[in-house]
Amino acid sequence: MKKLLNDPADAVADSLAGFALAHADLVQVSTSPVFVSRAGGAVTGKVGLVSGGGSGHEPLHAGFVGDGMLDAAVPGAVFTSPTPDQILPAIQAADGGAGVLTIVKNYTGDVLNFETAVELAEAEGVEVASVLVNDDVAVEDSLYTAGRRGVAGTVAVEKIAGAAAARGADLATVRAVAERVIANVRTMGVALAAPTVPHVGRPSFDLGEDEIEVGIGIHGEPGRHRVAAVGADQVTEMLLTPVADDLALDGGDRVLLFVNGMGGTPLSELYVVYGRARRLLEERGVTVSRSLVGNYVTSLEMQGASVTVLRLDDELEALWDAPVNTAALRW
Repeated sequence: MKKLLNDPADAVADSLAGFALAHADLVQVSTSPVFVSRAGGAVTGKVGLVSGGGSGHEPLHAGFVGDGMLDAAVPGAVFTSPTPDQILPAIQAADGGAGVLTIVKNYTGDVLNFETAVELAEAEGVEVASVLVNDDVAVEDSLYTAGRRGVAGTVAVEKIAGAAAARGADLATVRAVAERVIANVRTMGVALAAPTVPHVGRPSFDLGEDEIEVGIGIHGEPGRHRVAAVGADQVTEMLLTPVADDLALDGGDRVLLFVNGMGGTPLSELYVVYGRARRLLEERGVTVSRSLVGNYVTSLEMQGASVTVLRLDDELEALWDAPVNTAALRW
């Protein structure tokens, strides 16, 4: 295993220390317990947004803390849920007096630990609402979940709900907007090669040189099926078709098309996937009005990609377009 690390046990702490120095204008990092929050603290009178999960998916979630998106993010150990004693102070740090929305990906550890932290926060007088992201169409249940997994669609939930909060919407409205995104976003991913967790020191799964794993999650967990490696257009069709079918997209729809890299795939290849996915959508009569391509929800250095489609309406499109200023997303 070759990685740019010192002691693998310190991988998350060392990374966060560098992140804090690089983005001191946007974030502050608490080390005991570990969480990331907005520089300058909570915004008075604004609904706070908190998300989190295992590390190894950078820039998710810490890279999305800032104006127009999250107010705090809670990183666990690599591929491991953060604990309630991390999540609670993050909720408190995000509370500007208008309540807090927690955005939780559907993994059992995340769900249980966020639920515990929310109960503790409510006991201390913080109004908290929660939403559960479950955009992965690949599998209904997995090693990590009951129901569908939360994957790259989380970026759209955090961006759009963050914009709603920034414009002054109340907690119930921000939650309703987030739920509308969740109801209209779907994702499917593929792996060409497995990631290596630093403290484990070997790939998460074995994949032959002539094989790909279709329908993977963001922890290297199994997908729908393993097939012989084929060209990019065929792989893209394997990803886009079940997403579009699940959303029942038709000629009246306009969408955001998001092609996400899993950490080890060149941007040039992601644009090949984007081009084919867009053509497939246009063949269905679907209008692609917004696009995002890049590494936003990764799985360490896994080679692969995911395709996410979000059905848009006028309000969701305007909220997507609203200003955002974070380490990983800004316009």
